[in-house]
Amino acid sequence: MDKTHPAVSGKGKVPKRLGQRACREVMIDRPVLSLMFAAAIGSGLIAGVFFAFSSFVMPALRRLPAAQGVAAMQSINIMVLNPMFLGVFLGTAIGCLLLVVIALLNWHKPGATCLGAGGAIYLLGTFAVTALFNVPRNDALAALDPANAESVRLWAEYVAGWTLWNHVRTIAAIAATILLMIAIWTSSARGTI
Repeated sequence: MDKTHPAVSGKGKVPKRLGQRACREVMIDRPVLSLMFAAAIGSGLIAGVFFAFSSFVMPALRRLPAAQGVAAMQSINIMVLNPMFLGVFLGTAIGCLLLVVIALLNWHKPGATCLGAGGAIYLLGTFAVTALFNVPRNDALAALDPANAESVRLWAEYVAGWTLWNHVRTIAAIAATILLMIAIWTSSARGTI
């Protein structure tokens, strides 16, 4: 840049036109930044819920007699279908989908890679895994009679499979949160996206 320019040399005021252009180049679009923060927070919240299930809820349910474990998990699966949890879970998925599109449209800018990867990891590793692997197991469990003798075998299979896929979606939600936070930091530090 020309060091004799008044804006650089300090010998005068910044021309209005130069100042406006410079501000546009370093400012992040507030709605996009808000969406990035909302998706990162939502992904972090979901990671926390899934981490709780992986670290102590499922191990505790596994220790119960099969009939009690089945009944408890059936109750959890009913109670999780509430506006607060579904709002965060589905809202984060919608936000991440939008962020993937924004990242693709701004691929050349700093932070876009992390933004796209974070959104995609949440969509595939958290949302899709839930829909494809955990929900079908929950549906099968809902049809199970806890008092049935067959429930002992089915409960053991359910806990093993459900918990494995819960570990996957926990790791994915944690990874998505980290990548989205890096994207926020990178794009806000450089004024992009």
